[in-house]
Amino acid sequence: MSIPTPADTFWICRTCAVEHADRPDVCAICADERQWVPATGQEWTTLAELTAEGLAVEVAELEPDLLALHAAPQVGIGQQAKVVRTPAGALLWDPLGFVDDAGVAAVVSAAGGGDVVVAASHPHMFGVQVEWSRLLAEATGRDVPVLVSEADAGWVARPDAVIETWSPGADGEREVLPGVVLSQPGGHFPGSTVVHWTGADGRGVLLSGDTIFANPDRTASFMRSYPNRIPLSGAVVTRVAEHVARRPFDRLYNNFDGVIPADAREVVLRSAERHAAWARGDFDHLT
Repeated sequence: MSIPTPADTFWICRTCAVEHADRPDVCAICADERQWVPATGQEWTTLAELTAEGLAVEVAELEPDLLALHAAPQVGIGQQAKVVRTPAGALLWDPLGFVDDAGVAAVVSAAGGGDVVVAASHPHMFGVQVEWSRLLAEATGRDVPVLVSEADAGWVARPDAVIETWSPGADGEREVLPGVVLSQPGGHFPGSTVVHWTGADGRGVLLSGDTIFANPDRTASFMRSYPNRIPLSGAVVTRVAEHVARRPFDRLYNNFDGVIPADAREVVLRSAERHAAWARGDFDHLT
């Protein structure tokens, strides 16, 4: 892997692991109410430092044609990237804030000589998306676009020619590979995006980022800020659930290791109804 030299070093926020072209006093993503700046203050690192600290990308198969990538030890908030394998190429979804040869090789192998596309569900998941694109392009000899929702483009802290902003069509969607569709329900961020994938079995998979979060009891939750416990309104949650329910999906994977393993579409709709009812006060007699 080509580790950046001092002349082309970029900066990585230690808290969210999002890449920055320059090193501001504070990471704007972390200063927002949906994230946090540590009480001890802002800290920065570089890809070379993280490599020297022994970080490595680990790869696991979640189901046929769906891989999980995570960094060990954890980098940033510890997201789990997903790689969707299709006959036409691969999608790298919610890229990590660290990249190495093993991670690049996993994506290249999944692409099978086809196209590679990089995209994130929302700004917290940008990771080192430009660096992933550059190293994947170097490995494949193909352009590797980084798709960023126009609604959230202002959060990009490392501008680059590989970044392609996109706006959803009238149906709120964009197909990036056959059977792999970006869909923008908003909610957590105005540009919050999910992936609808037909799945190897044709029953449908939703990669939800944390637009919709898989709970331990295999229900779903919806929040403006998860770490700071700021909820969304019932109306927004209903809108998000109804938006994603326009397409069938049997399983749901969030941006960590959470999964709803079956009947996920119906679970999401029921969970949205529960959220809206509590927000309306329907169950205040139980409190």
